[in-house]
Amino acid sequence: MQTPFAVLDLAIHIISRLRPVVELIRARDRDLADQVRRSASSIALNLAEANGSDAGNRRARLRTALGSTQETRAALRVAHAWGYLGATEVAPLERDLDRVAAMTFRLAHPRR
Repeated sequence: MQTPFAVLDLAIHIISRLRPVVELIRARDRDLADQVRRSASSIALNLAEANGSDAGNRRARLRTALGSTQETRAALRVAHAWGYLGATEVAPLERDLDRVAAMTFRLAHPRR
């Protein structure tokens, strides 16, 4: 089973890769760029909070992180649809976000 730290490390890595992408979006759509920045930050912050929470709060924070992962992915797809980003910028980030989503889902729903 992956540790919460592994998924948190991946989320932070994604943020570092998003920095130049957010700047490209910001040049055309400041609100969408802020949304990407906030949702990506939310992934990492909720994962970190989940790691130090009791079982009930842990699951809630993991679900919030999962929702923020999907929000970030959707925002990148919206940026692509508006023509702010090309597929070459979006596809690798989507793959990494899919990995975060899968890892987070497994943490929120451990096998018994």
